[in-house]
Amino acid sequence: MNSLSPRPTSSFYSLDPQLIFNTVEQNNFVPTGELIQLNSYENRVFEIKLENHPSLIAKYYRPQRWSRETILDEHQFIIELQKNDIETAPPYLLANNSTLNTVEGIHYAFFQKVQGRLLQELTETHLRKLGRWLGRLHNIGSMRPSQHRGYLGPSNDNKWSQLETMLNRVAPEVVHRYEKAAVLIFEALDEMLPEFQMLRIHGDLHRGNILEKSNHEFVVVDFDDMINGPAVQDFWMLLPNSHTLDNVELEILIKSYSELRHFPMEQLELIPLLRGYRIITYAMWIM
Repeated sequence: MNSLSPRPTSSFYSLDPQLIFNTVEQNNFVPTGELIQLNSYENRVFEIKLENHPSLIAKYYRPQRWSRETILDEHQFIIELQKNDIETAPPYLLANNSTLNTVEGIHYAFFQKVQGRLLQELTETHLRKLGRWLGRLHNIGSMRPSQHRGYLGPSNDNKWSQLETMLNRVAPEVVHRYEKAAVLIFEALDEMLPEFQMLRIHGDLHRGNILEKSNHEFVVVDFDDMINGPAVQDFWMLLPNSHTLDNVELEILIKSYSELRHFPMEQLELIPLLRGYRIITYAMWIM
């Protein structure tokens, strides 16, 4: 990651409408003055209304999380998917002839706004479409690795040292049990993940990142956590309460996926570990 000075961090937390509108105008868009802040854990994301043009989505990336190279890897993957008729929300080309620009040390990008509603539940039709969508996504993702995004896993993500820091903030009455569980999960993933094929994946595929369009097709957004990882990482968050093969929803997903790409059944044993890993790494982030 890039090492940034304290100033961009403070600017990020005090990001104001004037600075946002300035970046819009500097990239040859004309804002109406209407701005809506959208939900985002990591970044600052806004819908910006434009004169004589559909709204755009502006994303200002949290300093010290991603380098320029890792963000451009995300954008390149999205563009690659779009060129292969996998609908996403592609980034705009900005005035600097790149999809990424910088203001006061903060990386930012503009994306096309896609219309759709959040899925309240996944019907059989949704699951079949999602399975095929994932098959196509992983076919593209397997063509080459992400050069700068690294690989999923505690050692690859430098999470062992972060775990030590986090344990200092865990309540004394539970810290030993927490550490025991975390070490068990981390060691198991470090041992098992190298056995499986790693490919470019979405990395954060939950229902909140899936929009259903008016024609009942859908589009998947937010590739911020794109990484080289096992295919099953893009499955388990769609079915957060169950991961066994006797789960009908998982069966439908796998069957549809298998129409376009072999599903590695042996990766199902990773799901409880990946679920625990996500919980622990999220706790690291909020602490």
